[in-house]
Amino acid sequence: MKRTRRWDLGPPGVSRVLRGSVLALLLLSPALAGCSNASNDDAVVVFAAASLTEAFEEIGEELERTDDVAVTFNFGASSDLARSIVDGSPAQVFASADEAMMDLVVDEGVARDPEVFAASDMAIAVAKGNPLGIEDLGDLERISVALCAPEVPCGRYARDVLEAAGVSVDARSLEPDVKAVLARVALGEIDAGIVYGSDVASSDDVSAVSIPDGSNVVARYPIALIGDAPSETALAFYELVVSDAGAEILERHGFERP
Repeated sequence: MKRTRRWDLGPPGVSRVLRGSVLALLLLSPALAGCSNASNDDAVVVFAAASLTEAFEEIGEELERTDDVAVTFNFGASSDLARSIVDGSPAQVFASADEAMMDLVVDEGVARDPEVFAASDMAIAVAKGNPLGIEDLGDLERISVALCAPEVPCGRYARDVLEAAGVSVDARSLEPDVKAVLARVALGEIDAGIVYGSDVASSDDVSAVSIPDGSNVVARYPIALIGDAPSETALAFYELVVSDAGAEILERHGFERP
């Protein structure tokens, strides 16, 4: 079985074009990519929202096990990934944490016929065991809070939640993606953060405080193939994600069926 690889294409400040060029170089160079035995036809590059990391890695491992292919992931903020794809990055599959970023890629003619395959509500991530006794969104006004940046889907969702609850939070930290928020909380650098419920479910390092339905929002995750002639391997990954088997893996990581 081939190992799923993740490549760090640089921090958010790095040019999206440059990051796309780096990934293209890695794909074209077996020496840099790890010398996989899989040919280009037996490999797929998946750009996916950071919140899908654990679930998609398991799905990738399942596909590698059954189909003897290589799956390479680029996880990050959906907004960064979408713009990178539009700029020409060599993604073959794109999975977004919101439909707006998928619409951007579709409207540019790069992808078509996206399908929503998962959903997740939002939750408050706190230190393991909730030592500060945080009970609701109102408590966030008295502690240090991290949120995703406003241009990132999890940042928009967090602000929708706070607005619906009538809570004003002066975020101490604005992070590039949801995993960065989760890491700040897990390390004790921040008291709490608003993240996807699925992220808390996938982490052993934080605890969750639920958000009432009246204030919560549900993130819907679409997936699409990139380009007019997707490879068989790209299609196989896509089909596994939207299948019942894929849904079962996603549910194990805290996602819901749409």
